[in-house]
Amino acid sequence: MSDRVVVFYDYQNTYMQARRLYHQSWEDWSKGQFDPVALARHLAADSPYDRHLHQVRIYRGQPDATKQPGSYGASRRQHAQWESDPLVKLVTRPLRYPSAWPKERPQEKGIDVQLTLDFAVMATRGEYDVGIMVSADTDLKPALEYVAELATASRGWPRAEVAAWSVNGQHCRRLAIRRKNLYCHWIGEDVYKKVQDKTDYTRSA
Repeated sequence: MSDRVVVFYDYQNTYMQARRLYHQSWEDWSKGQFDPVALARHLAADSPYDRHLHQVRIYRGQPDATKQPGSYGASRRQHAQWESDPLVKLVTRPLRYPSAWPKERPQEKGIDVQLTLDFAVMATRGEYDVGIMVSADTDLKPALEYVAELATASRGWPRAEVAAWSVNGQHCRRLAIRRKNLYCHWIGEDVYKKVQDKTDYTRSA
């Protein structure tokens, strides 16, 4: 039986990493978008072992409809596109708006905690054989450490892996933990171009 792969996306972090690596800051905000299912299929297949994509989990902050109606509408259209695939499980939490907003940007609050919790709990419950975390946020390290310890005590399963963008032989920041060499799926620009999502979600159909 092939191993069940679940890909966990810290979407905003992964999107911003792609934007910084492959695009210029002045380009429109669609630059850096990617198809999470297409990329997840690539990651599941990026192994010499028998694996199949079991689930794609996307974690993201949700704009407030009254404070940012345009961003709210764009995110809803993008989410609908993602959720049209039965493999996708979308997890959102409301953005936090500082008292100085709109001079200060809203921030994601609690989404990293939710991702960390799900990554650990699903491993404990045996809901995946391989969990691939796609992010560069070091706040997520405790979940990787937990699953790595769980694997050590359980003859190597479940397995925690990470993924990060790369370009021209240069790697961007990746997640790593002490005393355990986690396998990293380096995603090159050639793959990014194949999974890039050029849709302008600010435009309603």
